[in-house]
Amino acid sequence: MSFIKNILTGADNETHDFGRLLAIISVLIGLGLQIYAVGWRGQAFDLQTFGIGIGATFAGVGAMLKLKENTEPK
Repeated sequence: MSFIKNILTGADNETHDFGRLLAIISVLIGLGLQIYAVGWRGQAFDLQTFGIGIGATFAGVGAMLKLKENTEPK
């Protein structure tokens, strides 16, 4: 549980961070929808499109974390 707490809290490991929670939920939903589309619907998996989408998601999360690092409690 310590690992999950460290991921979901700010730099002080006490203050819960809503942006990090939304980032994790976004990635899990994106992966889940891709698994659903390929596994249950039988659609073709396009690695290039998936890579661009997940890369944009991770870049957005990284930008969010960088922009808010000065406002986190120490």
